Amino acid sequence: MKIISDKDIRNLVIARLRALSSGRKISMGSNGEFSKDELIKRVAKNDDIGKKITEIQLQYLKSLKQGFLLAD
Repeated sequence: MKIISDKDIRNLVIARLRALSSGRKISMGSNGEFSKDELIKRVAKNDDIGKKITEIQLQYLKSLKQGFLLAD
C-alpha cells in the first residue's frame, strides 16, 4: 500500500477546489466566507482554515468511496 504524503493530499484538495466556479463562496461557519482562490491559498499554507477544508474534502471522498453519497 502506497503512503500518501500531506503535501499530496493538499495538492488533491487544491485540484478539487480549482474545479469550483470562480464566483462561488464557501461559508466556514463563524470563520466567514471564502472564495475559491482564498481557500486554495489557505490549503497551500496549511493554516487552520486550510486544514479544515482538507478534512472536509477527505471525508467527502471517503464517503463517496464507501457509497454513502450514491442514490439508491
